[in-house]
Amino acid sequence: MDRGRVPDSPVAGEFIASPNHGERRGFGRPDCMIVHYTGMPTGAAALAWLCDPASELSSHYFVWEDGRVAQLVAEDRRAWHAGHSLWKGESDLNSASIGIEIVNPGHGPSPGADDPPPFPAVQIDAVIALLRDIGARHDIAPERVLAHSDIAPTRKIDPGEKFPWETLWRAGIGHWTPPAPIIDGAAYGRGQEGPPVRALQALLALYGYGVELTGVYDKQTQTIVAAFQRHFRPERVDGLADASTIATLRALIDGLPSRV
Repeated sequence: MDRGRVPDSPVAGEFIASPNHGERRGFGRPDCMIVHYTGMPTGAAALAWLCDPASELSSHYFVWEDGRVAQLVAEDRRAWHAGHSLWKGESDLNSASIGIEIVNPGHGPSPGADDPPPFPAVQIDAVIALLRDIGARHDIAPERVLAHSDIAPTRKIDPGEKFPWETLWRAGIGHWTPPAPIIDGAAYGRGQEGPPVRALQALLALYGYGVELTGVYDKQTQTIVAAFQRHFRPERVDGLADASTIATLRALIDGLPSRV
């Protein structure tokens, strides 16, 4: 691994060059940041994989459990972390973004209540410092700090429902709102259809999710609702559009700046 280059961010302590990158396409500079967890048993294994040409994967930054930060790909290059993805109509999120991998083994084969493990406070402090630095230098809007599961909800669930988005928001990073309380009552779910379902899909699309406006609460819609909950209403991630989910979504949209 080449460790000779000076990192773009002062938050990073070293540059460990991954060979897996290319030219950005259609973006003069990144306009969003995408947060991942590594999802492998150890950080060392994840770092080796992100630097292996055979993986065809990489990220710009890598954050260890103890808060150490390494840069793997220069910020002006297109790292290969987002994969097939979609957000606000843009499908090449690799070209649009800075990717940050956070060491965490993630969910097991069958995600349960205890997965993934919590992110250490020192690690989150480092993530906040890194995102704050990148966001300031590239003038990245708060609502453009995204989860991998936001942009690829049918494939990915990282960084998971235990990632502390509220902590980042309180530190001035990202777009968030206190979730509406969960109450018993009706919820939209699989198989339902009609104008209310289409209206829900339209709200999700307005916020940025890549959902088709079919008017049918199909598997795709359920998966995207679960991705939304994982980020913005993590207390209950079930893919059902209850009153809490819809109210939280509306509050987020109402809180978007006029430029969006």
